Amino acid sequence: MTYLVRYQGELPVAILAGGLATRMRPATETVPKLLLEVAGEPFFSHQLRLLRAAGIKRVVACIGYLGEMVVEAFGDGSRCGLRIDYSFDGPQLLGTGGALIRARPLLGEAFLVLYGDSYLPIDYRAAERDFLKSGKLGQMTVFENHDRFHKSNVEFSEGRILAYNKQAPNPAMNHIDYGLGALQTAALEAWPDDESIDLASIYQKLVAEDQLAGYEVSQRFYEIGSPDGWRELDALLQSQKPTV
Repeated sequence: MTYLVRYQGELPVAILAGGLATRMRPATETVPKLLLEVAGEPFFSHQLRLLRAAGIKRVVACIGYLGEMVVEAFGDGSRCGLRIDYSFDGPQLLGTGGALIRARPLLGEAFLVLYGDSYLPIDYRAAERDFLKSGKLGQMTVFENHDRFHKSNVEFSEGRILAYNKQAPNPAMNHIDYGLGALQTAALEAWPDDESIDLASIYQKLVAEDQLAGYEVSQRFYEIGSPDGWRELDALLQSQKPTV
């Protein structure tokens, strides 16, 4: 079966930020990861600035743990120059995949998806165009990593994702899931509602069906999912601040 995106216009970006961020404790015991301070501002401010500069107009924040604090701090997004809608996990955390399934009514026919701890200084619209041109149900952005920044988990060759596994990588996996993806909402239809599901499981199913396109970038990623990554990004963004 051939899947075609009929979407006309610009895709929204789903931001996955509902987890407990246990690796970042004690900092995240009272503050959600999106609000961790980086270079004097909440991390979410830096993410939104990148997206707005890329021409993104709408974000759907998938939140859970301490998510009310994010809503209070950022509201409808108008102060940041874009629109923010919110999707809450509910009584139990739904995982990265389950959160997207919950957010389907807000996402439309297709959307980009960004991890809530990723800082990715790339051309988001170029990734979007590549996805729409592919006709696939999903797309994963990949970076040739060779275990440099984190353990590589993607086997990628000649524009195709051949395998993806975060838990049991094989020696042919020299690329890594960069932190930006794209999905048609049709890719979520086979999955149950209100269950904890990892986005990795959805990606793996799409790989098995040859429905996950690959989009390679050369700019390295940054993240605040670990204390070292948080410190590294803070130092980078501090260094980029204009001097008086």
